[in-house]
Amino acid sequence: MSDRINKSDDEWSKELSPEQYQVTRCGGTEPAFTGKYWDHKGEGVYACACCGQFLFSSDTKYDSGSGWPSFWDAVDKSNVTEHEDNKFGMRRIEVRCSKCDAHLGHVFPDGPNPTGQRYCINSASLDFKEGSAG
Repeated sequence: MSDRINKSDDEWSKELSPEQYQVTRCGGTEPAFTGKYWDHKGEGVYACACCGQFLFSSDTKYDSGSGWPSFWDAVDKSNVTEHEDNKFGMRRIEVRCSKCDAHLGHVFPDGPNPTGQRYCINSASLDFKEGSAG
């Protein structure tokens, strides 16, 4: 991918807040019901907090009851990558930004129609763009 972003940990730590760095670059997770977008109702696009790539649309956001922003689909499947995650004795599918490899959250097969997917995403990994088309 020609527009792939590669930065050092030092560069990322200078550009991101401590919480954003911990979540996106170290694979952390914010506590449920604490992120700024878990209950956000605006219309627009949720972009990667690290690189600005469009990831999820408000059109696919729904209240999963999990305490994290949840989406039933990505704006474009090529904007996210999925990776097996076996940490903490669980088998999950991690979701990352395809442009900068930021950890976003996980995807689960218990979402609503039409996809049946629940992209459970950390607010710290997102930046909301009001009114942007996705």
